[in-house]
Amino acid sequence: MIRLEKRPQPSQAWTTFSPLLAVFLTMVVGGLLFGMLGASPFEAIRTIFWDPLFHPNFAAYSRPQLLVKAGPLILIAIGLSIGFKAGIWNIGAEGQYIMGAICGAGAGLAFYPSESPLIFPLMLLAGLAGGWAWAMIPAVLKTRLGTNEILVSLMLVYVAETILASAASGFLRNPEGMGFPGSRNFKEWGAAHNGELIANTGMHWGVVAAFIAVIAAYVFLSRHIQGFNVRLTGEAPRAARFAGVNPTRVVLFCLGLSGALAGAAGMFEATGPAGQISIDFNAGYGFTAIIVAFLGRLNPIGILLAGLLMALTYIGGELAQLMLSLPGAAIQLFQGMLLFFLLATDVFTNYRIRLSRKEAA
Repeated sequence: MIRLEKRPQPSQAWTTFSPLLAVFLTMVVGGLLFGMLGASPFEAIRTIFWDPLFHPNFAAYSRPQLLVKAGPLILIAIGLSIGFKAGIWNIGAEGQYIMGAICGAGAGLAFYPSESPLIFPLMLLAGLAGGWAWAMIPAVLKTRLGTNEILVSLMLVYVAETILASAASGFLRNPEGMGFPGSRNFKEWGAAHNGELIANTGMHWGVVAAFIAVIAAYVFLSRHIQGFNVRLTGEAPRAARFAGVNPTRVVLFCLGLSGALAGAAGMFEATGPAGQISIDFNAGYGFTAIIVAFLGRLNPIGILLAGLLMALTYIGGELAQLMLSLPGAAIQLFQGMLLFFLLATDVFTNYRIRLSRKEAA
């Protein structure tokens, strides 16, 4: 018989190496998937992971895009990871990302065409507030009525998508856009444009904010009393209550922080790489950031590396669709495999396999 035996304590070796094993298994199974779709498995994996960084024809464009794609993933994942550490499951970061973009863009467009240097900071504050307010809905419902934050935050994503469609075709639509849905282009408005800080690097204020968030989260979780309370709430809820930790405050703090960071990511994206609010503005960053958070072991440094890896799959996936005619759904499935195999290999962090003979009746 094959059975799982609980370890006396979690295995540090499995904790460290299971993300690497998950990536390897994803490559193997993903290669088989691409082979079934008619592409060479080795060529597909090379196109996704190697060509964006080292191919002479693609690297000049793809390398700056690595930071562009990684910035929002890291920023959102940092906020989610703090909640996850406390056992608070915000699955609706995509909705908070959308609402932050709408609020940030709306705040700026209210002062169009002003070139005041205060426009961009105002948009950032509005983006933070929009994401925070949207996250407060599941937070208040959970603390007041005992609802499940997973379901509420997830359902609010679809509400946010409806509001996004309404904004792009209604109250934020460009009055000079000849009736086409979409807001004004922020790339043509200097005061509101989140452009590159260093040419041809992909570095913009959203990427800077992501790096700051990584450092701040590391200090918060390892040096601040509130960070200790967050970790204690997730690891030992009863001990946290005996220590005087207020669970309501932890829920409001964690959901509010993750919502604010997701909203900021949406605002940075709308005013930078995307350039405008459109019907298809949301690119799934809020959902992909969940994979990034777990792949990074809910550790800020790990999230930084996982965000760069996931950004590479975005860029390489687009390249594979172009060069190998792979469907976009296959690339999304390939990305989802990372979380699937990570959860599978994580079992062995707390359990070991034991072989035993079945006893006679």
